[in-house]
Amino acid sequence: MTIFDEFESAVQSYARSFPCIFNRAKNELLYDEAGNEYLDFLAGAGTLNYGHNNDLFKARLVEYIMADGITHGLDLHTKAKGEFLEAFNERILKPRNLDYVMQFTGPTGTNAVEAALKLARNVTGRENVISFTNGFHGVSLGALATTGNSHHRGAAGVSLGGSSRMPYDGYLGDGVDTTAYLDKVLGDSSSGIDLPAAVIVETVQGEGGINAASAEWLQQLESVCRKYDVLLIVDDVQAGCGRTGTFFSFEESGIKPDIVTMSKSLGGYGLPFAMVMIRPDLDQWKPGEHNGTFRGNNFAFVTAKAALDEYWADDRFAKDIQRKGEYVEKRLAQMAAAYGDGNFSTRGRGMFRGLNCVDGDLASKITRKAFANGLMIETSGADDQVVKILCPLIITDANLKKGLDILAAAIRDICAKESEMPEESDYFDNVQLVEPELTALAS
Repeated sequence: MTIFDEFESAVQSYARSFPCIFNRAKNELLYDEAGNEYLDFLAGAGTLNYGHNNDLFKARLVEYIMADGITHGLDLHTKAKGEFLEAFNERILKPRNLDYVMQFTGPTGTNAVEAALKLARNVTGRENVISFTNGFHGVSLGALATTGNSHHRGAAGVSLGGSSRMPYDGYLGDGVDTTAYLDKVLGDSSSGIDLPAAVIVETVQGEGGINAASAEWLQQLESVCRKYDVLLIVDDVQAGCGRTGTFFSFEESGIKPDIVTMSKSLGGYGLPFAMVMIRPDLDQWKPGEHNGTFRGNNFAFVTAKAALDEYWADDRFAKDIQRKGEYVEKRLAQMAAAYGDGNFSTRGRGMFRGLNCVDGDLASKITRKAFANGLMIETSGADDQVVKILCPLIITDANLKKGLDILAAAIRDICAKESEMPEESDYFDNVQLVEPELTALAS
């Protein structure tokens, strides 16, 4: 029995999938106590977009600590906070013609969602919130009410109210515009759906199975919200900070949400940090109405600013994410065609990609086999049927290819047990013929 078995709660989950004691990490690599190396395609569930122990961020953080910079300051004005706010405005908001004020909440994504929902209700005077099938917004009670996953909802222990579920893009099949259904429901006083304070949506549903809404669907959703004077909240906790190929996941659609929630990779270094971006006229909080001891993390302000300065001063990093994302999509499509017997499919945007294996047991077998061969990768979706690609955005071309090679081999090994599959050498020969030449991001 290990110390973890003896004293840690049974609620742990990732440790069950990856039963090692990890003690070192660098960029896209993890190492266990035995010295084994793993490619990290989990990346802290999207918290490590810039990799483990990024040297640029570490140097700034160590310098700040050695200068006795403020560690904890509640919501006091600090130099670190001011420099982050200035950098975020100059690097992110102004170039995108966006106008928001920033609220620093408790350091988790779910707390940012709680704040967004509370503010929307206070501003509009309405209670109901529209959320979507397969959506995931956190596991505290308010956010959980807008989350679709029955596993998490069932653990609440109380009734979860204040939210009405609507079908996400594609939920009812191709060619069905579910925003038209939402429009009909909101326009019908006998629909049984109260006019909501807000609609909350992920443009790519991470935990829900890497379901990506189309730009057209998001545009229509925004139009419906404007028609009924309903606030539009985009949950960019996992899909933001470059994961889809642009800093915000909604940029491609051209929509302008009223409220945006962010966390995970926002702090750059993996430090706890969450923020709500609020349209200025909606910032109607009374002082201290939504607070918390750890609102605003000065260490994270430092490393978040370093990320903005290093990666978001121009569009080179975004273009590199898009290039890598196209490569991932092509590789996954080849795996689906070679091994899926017509049932596998790809999904996602940018470097937020997944391979739908239809069967959760099959997907879990694949990820376990991949881990045994040095690749740390998880599943998502209602039945854990989607193998989820979530590697650091800064991953080298060589390691990106290596990780996908490991995944392809794992799929072949597992699927070959049930059907006749092509030889591995033949498969990789075919990949080489269509694989784009990868070039490093110019320095």
